[in-house]
Amino acid sequence: MTLELRLLATPKAVPELRHHLRAHSYDVRLCATELVTNVIDHVGEGTPVTVRVLGTDTGHMRVEVTDPDPRALPVLLRATATDEHGRGMALLDALATRWGVTPAADHKTVWCELNGLTGKGY
Repeated sequence: MTLELRLLATPKAVPELRHHLRAHSYDVRLCATELVTNVIDHVGEGTPVTVRVLGTDTGHMRVEVTDPDPRALPVLLRATATDEHGRGMALLDALATRWGVTPAADHKTVWCELNGLTGKGY
């Protein structure tokens, strides 16, 4: 089953996205909202995005977020205890079996794959 949503990356869209993904695990919802939050923080609030959640041939769940800025690439940071930002990609890195970026001339897709999380989560 593939789910595809088009939305504007805004703070209000984050809880709405979680609601649309309620049939998926907590980890899927968390990764999707972290990727959308990255768009808000690093590309700009109101950016149009496409969120996809799909199963892979290997039994993983894949979460993808596509935005129109091919230059703003995610960076894995190691935030300190006092940093107020910089934990999103580290959290995604800890949860996902792998993640990456698929670039194109006029957009990019940031994706992650999670182990066999096909149904409702914890």
